[in-house]
Amino acid sequence: MSDTNSIVSKKLDELDGRYAELEKQLHDPAVNMDSKKVIAISKEQGKLRSVVTKYREYKKLLSEIQQTQTILDDAAAEEEFKQLAAEDLKTLDGKQQTLFEQIKDSLVMSDDEAVGSVIMEIRAGTGGDEAALFARDLYDMYMHYAADKQHWKVELLDFSASELGGFREVIFNIKGSGVWAHLGYEGGGHRVQRVPETETQGRIHTSAVTVAVLPEPEEVDIYINPADVAEYVSRAGGPGGQAVNKINSAVKLEHIPTGITVNMREDRSQHKNRNKAWRLLRSRVYNHYQGIERAKREKTRKTMIGSGDRSEKIRTYNYPQNRVTDHRINLSLYTLDKVMAGAMDELIAGLIEYDKKLRLESL
Repeated sequence: MSDTNSIVSKKLDELDGRYAELEKQLHDPAVNMDSKKVIAISKEQGKLRSVVTKYREYKKLLSEIQQTQTILDDAAAEEEFKQLAAEDLKTLDGKQQTLFEQIKDSLVMSDDEAVGSVIMEIRAGTGGDEAALFARDLYDMYMHYAADKQHWKVELLDFSASELGGFREVIFNIKGSGVWAHLGYEGGGHRVQRVPETETQGRIHTSAVTVAVLPEPEEVDIYINPADVAEYVSRAGGPGGQAVNKINSAVKLEHIPTGITVNMREDRSQHKNRNKAWRLLRSRVYNHYQGIERAKREKTRKTMIGSGDRSEKIRTYNYPQNRVTDHRINLSLYTLDKVMAGAMDELIAGLIEYDKKLRLESL
């Protein structure tokens, strides 16, 4: 067994023990008197159930392999019986290897797979109108991938348009199975190299756009005390015209303990803007506190992958060469036109594999 597999097995034994302990707690009458404890224990057990169930199945397979091997090692056993045992052993070994790989995936990626809703924010950086146009192009790329390829549900929350039809900022929600596991790596700096529509002399410009991807927590995952939030309402500006501006529909929320602020103005309804603003605020505050916890756990980070740090340049889109390069995994694809049309599978698969390797190493 390799060192990594030994570490994985040790971790799985720990989780199996923890699952059994939680099961024991749920049968304790004293615990059952406290509904909050029951909910917390059930939630933790639910997160462990998939990987522990598979691990117990794996241990059962190991036991069968051991019994079959005993038959093969038995000098007194009949030859025909040994041949059958050898065939069984081959099948069992294959099942065992496949199942162990599945368990490793579940062990390090199951939390990501469980997040079924994200809020994405795209903001134009250096490059003026061209950066805003590329922000629009990135938004379209994610829409094609999410809606057309993955059949996820997409909801536009807020945007600020530029005069040329680009986005200075756009905020949207994507819901679907595995959405965080696939799109969580998109956070960071995206750089584009191309001849802008506004360029008359054919010169290539470099512009930048930042992307943030926030897992959208359920209300039970994070409680924000309304007393900690200041709300301001005003007349909405931007898209929507005069009809929007006649009423105080724009909502701004400020979470006083962290200083995080959220503005929502896209909808004509103050009620809808308030609901959207609270969703975005919960995601940002949740991400803020998760980041603090992550920093405590990971004293030495090997990579920025999955951290969503906006200051980190993660990808370059070179239009003259039809090339897209992800700098975190040194992967270059010369199919930029297809990627921008939503064919992101190869990029995302490479990031998932690399991240999985890092997570297994850090167990």
